[in-house]
Amino acid sequence: MADFVPDWSLQRKGAADQRRHLEKIKEALKERLPELITDESILASDGPRVIKVPIRSLEQPKFRFHPWQGDRVGQDQGEGKPGDVLGQLPKSGEGKDGAGKGGQPGDVPGIDYIEAEVTVDDIAGLLFDQLGLPYLQPKPMATVPAPAWKFHDISPKGLMGNLDKRRSLRQNLTRNAMSGYAKVGGWKDADLRFKTWVVEPEPEDNAVVIAMRDISGSMGDFKKLMARTFAFWMLKFLRTQYRAVEVAFLVHHTQAREVTEQEFFQLGESGGTKVSSVYQLCQELVATRYRPERWNVYPIHFSDGDNWSDADNRRTVDILQEMLPLVNVFGYAEIREGGYTSTLMSAFGRIHHPRFQTVTITHHQDVYGALKTLFPRQGG
Repeated sequence: MADFVPDWSLQRKGAADQRRHLEKIKEALKERLPELITDESILASDGPRVIKVPIRSLEQPKFRFHPWQGDRVGQDQGEGKPGDVLGQLPKSGEGKDGAGKGGQPGDVPGIDYIEAEVTVDDIAGLLFDQLGLPYLQPKPMATVPAPAWKFHDISPKGLMGNLDKRRSLRQNLTRNAMSGYAKVGGWKDADLRFKTWVVEPEPEDNAVVIAMRDISGSMGDFKKLMARTFAFWMLKFLRTQYRAVEVAFLVHHTQAREVTEQEFFQLGESGGTKVSSVYQLCQELVATRYRPERWNVYPIHFSDGDNWSDADNRRTVDILQEMLPLVNVFGYAEIREGGYTSTLMSAFGRIHHPRFQTVTITHHQDVYGALKTLFPRQGG
């Protein structure tokens, strides 16, 4: 009889199954990201809040014996091979011979779903792994406090927790050697050396995002929701991933002005549209407050593209072309209801510059792709 060799890998099966389960949940969430990030209940919640996301059941397959036939092995006599599909159930709700279609009751089991509990921060983490600030450059005059203490000096006085043992031993040995006894011992307070620290500013990739929102009367509920949704995730991404990013908020109808973050999200819609007004204000901010030699500049404009005249479209294009050499990326997000092409987007079609990016949002799920286009991850 051969010696019994225990399979210790079975003890790790529980942890492996749990890890596989979490990976499956993560994959399911990734597949649903385009719809999850536009859920209004998520946008209104805070990071730690737990939400329930329905995903398909992740139950592991296992053999089930017939309840009245006992434990036995079933074996086929055909020509099958591993991997062959033996059969598939009809879609949920469809019975045999088509029964269950058209809203009629069916006799086939449905697909089990579970509700995975995740936080808004979990969803944000999956999204932010795919985003970044393109063409980000170090700016020599931009500094922020270092995230940790840095030790730069040695002092004869300090806290015992900061004792530098190596230098203290050397000092003790040196003192004894000068007295004719080259050994360690006879410690005195003068032998001790302590590390001292300072908070030293570090160079940082200083960046500013100039968020511009069209608040004219043509920006209906859907357009307003899409602009706010994009801006919500954009701000959460910037403030989570970067320490030295500022955001300036501009709104416009026929006139443009700078507003607070709260006003940017809450202002209603009214009046006509003159896009050149907000581009002119943006240009002034870049020329005065956010000069390119000190800042990475990212203007992002949300609008439906319905400008009041072709003359203003041309004026807008002229201002944009003057700004493009000064900014890292200029993003234009056009929000539409329908398949039309706006006059502003048509005017922008004449611009071919690597730092100018346009996206079109016509459905909720388009916000996900728009974020990835305007904020692509470097090297991703």
